[in-house]
Amino acid sequence: MARPDNWVDVGAADELAGKPLRSLKAGNVELALSYRDKTWGAISNACNHVGGPLGDGRLDQDYIVCPWHGWKFHRCTGFGEPGFEADKVPAFPVRVEGGRVQVNIAAPTRREKSPHPPHPLEREIKREGGPLRVAGISTTAMDSGNPRFSGSDHLLGHALKAAEARGAQTKLIRLNDLKFRTCEGYYSKAARACTWPCSITQMHADDEMTEIYEALVFWADAVIVATPIRWGAASSLYFKMAERLNCVQNQVTIRNRVMIRNKAAAFIIVGGQDNIQGVAGQLLGFFAELGFIFPQFPYIAHSRGWSHEDMENNVAIVRASTELAEGAAMLTGRLLDLAGQLIAEEPCVRIERGGRKANPVTRSEMSRPGVTHDQA
Repeated sequence: MARPDNWVDVGAADELAGKPLRSLKAGNVELALSYRDKTWGAISNACNHVGGPLGDGRLDQDYIVCPWHGWKFHRCTGFGEPGFEADKVPAFPVRVEGGRVQVNIAAPTRREKSPHPPHPLEREIKREGGPLRVAGISTTAMDSGNPRFSGSDHLLGHALKAAEARGAQTKLIRLNDLKFRTCEGYYSKAARACTWPCSITQMHADDEMTEIYEALVFWADAVIVATPIRWGAASSLYFKMAERLNCVQNQVTIRNRVMIRNKAAAFIIVGGQDNIQGVAGQLLGFFAELGFIFPQFPYIAHSRGWSHEDMENNVAIVRASTELAEGAAMLTGRLLDLAGQLIAEEPCVRIERGGRKANPVTRSEMSRPGVTHDQA
């Protein structure tokens, strides 16, 4: 039996016509109201993808483009763009009476979500059996066609060899060899716009950040990140990677889901300039927020300070230093000892949130325009 009509006045037609697309509320229903070619359209404000506010997007002719991830829906029918018509958001009848725009919120079409194959990264996070696994991440940038000596890479090599000598599997990932896009700031649009898998990874199959996600989230028990010091900070490639890892940490905020559990991390820091402790502090702070745990004395480092800009001598010292090479091996030993303990112990099932960065998104924040709790 059909529900009785419920025409809700949403405003003056002359005023609303001045803006081609907007978010508004009719009764308890969030709408994306549009006006184009003297025709009104009203559809649900919640995108089928992850609930982005369609009314905050833009018009591409008669299609509304979601501001979060670019999904498109016809502004009057709610149908997805050509080729994706089976994805539909509810559409509502609209009329103008006495110069006022009215929407019948009692007569929406049905929301329909066509099945989309899951991304490979959407699988269950489960450690496979076998020996300890160590991922080494090189963050040094260089011209691959004309390679140079890298002190941080050199010590990372010693660390991975030490891991292999202890029977661990190792994997070296050079960020310099990966083609991955910079973070595009989806979190700055809304917490829920920053998704897992990363929105960029889902939209661009050729994005090679997938290799980092696979290693850190699924494969590795322990991670060693090696970075040079660049103007008192970690390398630019490190920060490019870190920004793309925000989607891992953000799962704690939006889903109370800790993706990194019972994994250990350590660091190698080498530079001609000083500020080792500042670089280490950033690395430790960020990887702690991802969920990694650190061994005692979690990094080794080398720097000759601000007044020693003679890089030829700095390179020679690092290349020849048995102390640094042994230090890298001992760091790996501490890391593997901790990783082994974490795997052997009962896994942590609850993490208290008080005082942590990732406080949950409140219901009032979830109820902003575009985030609905019904299927309208």
